[in-house]
Amino acid sequence: MTIHDSGMLMDNESLSLPCTPEEEKRIVKELTEFADSSLKEGNLYYVISNRWFTKWQKYVGEETGEFMFNEISTDKQPTQLSKAAESPGPIDNTDIITDDGGSDVKDLQLHRTLIEGSDYVLVPQGVWEKLHGWYKGGPALPRKMISLGIQGTPSVEVFPLALKVIDSRNKSGKIIHISKKASIHKLYEQVSALKGTEPGKVRIWDYFNDQKQTALADSFQTLEDVNLQMDQSILIDVQVDPFILSGFGMDSTGNELALVPMEPQRSSRTIAGGPSLSDGYGTDYGSSLYQSNTFGSASKDIEDARDSVRTAPRGDRGLAGLQNLGNTCFMNSALQCLVHTPPLVDYFLGDYTDEINKQNPLGMHGELAVSFGDLLRKLWSSGRSAVPPRAFKGKLARFAPQFSGYNQHDSQELLAFLLDGLHEDLNRVKEKPYFETKDSDGRPDEEVANEFWSYHKARNDSIVVDVCQGQYKSTLVCPNCGKISITFDPFMYLSLPLPSTATRSMTVTVFYGDGSSLPMPFTVNVSKHGYCKDLFQALGTACCVGNDETLVFAEVYDHHVYRYLDSGDSLHTIKDDECLVAYRLPKKQTEFPKLEICHRYRENMKGERKRYLTPLVTYLEGAKTAADVESAVKRVLAPLKRKSFISLNKSEFIKVNGSASETVEESTSECQMDTGVSSPSNDKDSNVKDELSFHLFLTDDRGMGCRPIVKDTVIKPTKTVKVIMDWTDKEHESYDASYLKDLPMVHKPGVTLKKTKQESISLFSCLDAFLKEEPLGPDDMWYCPGCKEFRQATKKLDLWRLPDVIVFHLKRFSYSRFLKNKLDTFVDFPIHKLDLNKYVKSKDPSGGSSVYELYAISNHYGGLGGGHYSAYAKLVEEDRWYHFDDSHVTPVSEGDIRTSAAYLLFYQRVKTTKQPNGQVVGETSEVHD
Repeated sequence: MTIHDSGMLMDNESLSLPCTPEEEKRIVKELTEFADSSLKEGNLYYVISNRWFTKWQKYVGEETGEFMFNEISTDKQPTQLSKAAESPGPIDNTDIITDDGGSDVKDLQLHRTLIEGSDYVLVPQGVWEKLHGWYKGGPALPRKMISLGIQGTPSVEVFPLALKVIDSRNKSGKIIHISKKASIHKLYEQVSALKGTEPGKVRIWDYFNDQKQTALADSFQTLEDVNLQMDQSILIDVQVDPFILSGFGMDSTGNELALVPMEPQRSSRTIAGGPSLSDGYGTDYGSSLYQSNTFGSASKDIEDARDSVRTAPRGDRGLAGLQNLGNTCFMNSALQCLVHTPPLVDYFLGDYTDEINKQNPLGMHGELAVSFGDLLRKLWSSGRSAVPPRAFKGKLARFAPQFSGYNQHDSQELLAFLLDGLHEDLNRVKEKPYFETKDSDGRPDEEVANEFWSYHKARNDSIVVDVCQGQYKSTLVCPNCGKISITFDPFMYLSLPLPSTATRSMTVTVFYGDGSSLPMPFTVNVSKHGYCKDLFQALGTACCVGNDETLVFAEVYDHHVYRYLDSGDSLHTIKDDECLVAYRLPKKQTEFPKLEICHRYRENMKGERKRYLTPLVTYLEGAKTAADVESAVKRVLAPLKRKSFISLNKSEFIKVNGSASETVEESTSECQMDTGVSSPSNDKDSNVKDELSFHLFLTDDRGMGCRPIVKDTVIKPTKTVKVIMDWTDKEHESYDASYLKDLPMVHKPGVTLKKTKQESISLFSCLDAFLKEEPLGPDDMWYCPGCKEFRQATKKLDLWRLPDVIVFHLKRFSYSRFLKNKLDTFVDFPIHKLDLNKYVKSKDPSGGSSVYELYAISNHYGGLGGGHYSAYAKLVEEDRWYHFDDSHVTPVSEGDIRTSAAYLLFYQRVKTTKQPNGQVVGETSEVHD
C-alpha cells in the first residue's frame, strides 16, 4: 500500500485485477479509514445505490453500513446467516437516479426522497475507483464535500441547488444544478454558457415566488449567502447590442426581437459584495444593522415595524402563514408556536437592541436574534399574506448546519437550538463569572436551590431565562455506600416519556454460563412499546439475578447467535416467532472474552456436518490455550451430564432438581447400569497426545472457516472467540442434548392472551413517568464521591421552580440500532387550568401560580421520514384558535386541537391577582397594544 500525491491510498495491484472477498473488504476499509482521517472541502465522494452496496457487503462478509461515510441511519442490520453470497455484479445506480438532469450524463440527479443509509451510501473517491475497477457498471454519481456553517462542518452535498432559469424574453425555463457554495460569479458563467452569451451581457434576478426580488451583482458571494432556495426561479435579462437597437427592433433576418431594457441597479436592493438581510419580499429589514456594523440604527426600524403591527387590521394580526421552502414544515411549526408566545411577542416588538450581545462566544453575534425578531415583526404586520422565511433559514443554516439543506428534521431539536441561541444572543451578562458549586451536605433544600439559581442567573440573564427557564431538583443515591447527592439544575423544556398501558408477554430461555443449572424458560410481561432494558429488568426479577450476576441477551436463529440485544433496542425489533435466550454469567467475568459455542453433527455417511442445538455462551477467564477453551466447554455443558441413579424424564428432572450441580460427580458405572447406555470413556484415558476430549474447531465471525483445535493451539485474545463442537456418539452418551433442542418462541402461536385495550394516557401520567425514581443506564454511570468509583446510581427528579412558559416535549420517537419507531398514543392534556402544584416541591409563595393555560401545539402527522408538521396557536387577545399549516391559516375550534399528533405543548402561567374581597382571580398575559 502506498499513498500517492493525489491523496488516494492505492493498492499495488492493478484496479482491474480480481481480489478475493477478504482482500476487497480489507482494501475498502483501509481506503475509507484514510479518507475519514483527511476530511476537507473539495474532497470527492460517490453515491452508490444501497441495494447494490448491500449485496457487495454480504459478498465480502460485512455488516451493512460499516463503510458508510457520515452515516445518518444508525440502524445497522445484522448479517444474514446464510451461505457465502454471490458476487454483486456490475454497479447499478439506476434505481436512485432521476431524469431531472436531462440527457447530460454529467448532470445526473438523485430522487429527492432518498435517505442516506437506507437508499444510498457515500464512498470516498478511492473506494469508488476500486469498486468500479472490479465491477464496472454505474453510472458514476460524484459529489463534492462542502463546509457548512461558521464552524465549517464537512458534509457531502448530495443534492445541489436546483434553480429554474427563466428567460425574460420569452419566459422559457430550464433547470440547472449548482452548488449552494458556488459564487454568484460562477452562476453568471453557467447561465451565460447556457444562453450562449458573454457573462457581461446578462443580468440575473432573484425571482423567488415568480416575482422580481433582488438583482444579483456579479460577485464572489455564495448562493447560500444570498438565500437562494431549492427549486426557486431566477430571471435573466440579456443585454442587446446597441447597433441592433438602431435597427428598429429587427435582426438581420427580419425577425422581431424581444428587447428587454436593462433596469438601472438600485443600491438598496442589489446584492453586492457585502452581506444583506434581504429576505425576498422587497424590503431589507435590518440591513442597516450590518452595513454600519452596529445595532443602534435598528431602533427606528423596530419602531416602524411596531407601528405597522399597531395599524394592521386587528382581525389579521398574527395570522400570517410561513411558506414551505422545501421540507421546512418542522421549522414553520416550531416558529409559529414561538411567535405566538405572548411575552416574546411583546419583547421583540419592543426595542431590544440594547440587549443584543455581540461578544458572547457562545452566541451567534446577535444575528440569530435580529433575524428572528425581523421574522416575528413581519408575521405580525403582513396581514394574512404568507411570509417566506428565507433570511431566517439562511441564518439558521449558518449557525446550525444540521438544519441546512432540505431534509425533514425534528421540530423539538430546532426549538431547543433556537431557544438556546436566542438566550446567548440576548444574554445581558457580558462577562460570565466563575462559581464552584457545592454539594448540599445536608443543608435545607431552599438554601441550596436558591444558591444554584443565583449562580445560574449570574451567568445567564435574558428574556429566555426570564420566561422559559425553570429549575428541577436532582437526587442521586449510590447503591453501594448510600451517598446522596442533591443538585438543582435549570431546564428550558421537559421531555416526557409516553408510558403505555398495553403489555406484551415474552418468553426467554435462561442458560447458566457457569454450569450451575439446567436451562429454564421464563415468561414475563413487559410494555408493548418498551425497550429491551424493560425486558432485562423483568427477567432479572423473575429469575432472581444477583448483584454479582448479569444477563447477556441474544436472538438465536438457525442454531447461531443471530445478534446480541442492547438495552436501548426497541421491543418492536423482536417478533413473536423469534427465539430469545439469556446467558446468566458472573459480572466479574464480563471483562474477559466471550466464548460462543455452536454445535453440529455428522448428517450422512459422506461426513457432511450440519449445525443443530442452541449455542452456548460463557467467558474465557484468562484463556490462552486450547486446554482453557476445553475447560470452559466442559463447565458450560456440566448441567447436561446424564444422571446416575434414576432415569427421569426431562420435565420431572427440571421440576425435582432444577440444578445439575450434583449430577456431575455421579458414578459412570451406575449410569451404565441404570440408564442402559454405554459408559463414556474416561477423559484422561481417551486423550491422545495432540487431541482434546472434544472435537472443537475455531471459526470466523460468519461461521464459514473452521480450524481444528488441538493441544498446542494458541487462542488469540479477541472480543468473542467462536468455536464449533462436533457431537459424536461419545458426547451423546455423556450428555443429554435434548435440553438444547426446540427453544420456545417469544410468543407461542395458538395461545390467546387477554388483550389489553390501548387506553389514552394523560399528561399527568407522562409527568409521573418522567419524575419517577429509576437507575441510571450502564452508559450513564455516576462517579460517587464516597466510593471514588463510577456507580449505577438511582436518580429521582422533582420540579422545584416553574417558568412563566413551560414546554412539554412528548417523546413519540424512539431510536435504536435496528429500528426507528413512532408512538401515536393519544395523550389527554388539559387546555385550561393545568395545575402542577402537586409536582412542585418548593413551597416558596413567591414562586408564582402553578396553574397554566395552553396556547400552542406543534403537531407531527404520519411516520418517520414521510411525516408532516403543523401548529395550533391561540390568539390570546381574541381568545380564538387557528391552524397554521405552512402558508395556510384557518380557524379551528378548541374542541378539535386535542389529537394524537400533539408533539410539543406550550403552556403559559396564569397570573393571579387578589381582589379586595380576598378572592384570588387568575388571568393570562396578553399582547399589549
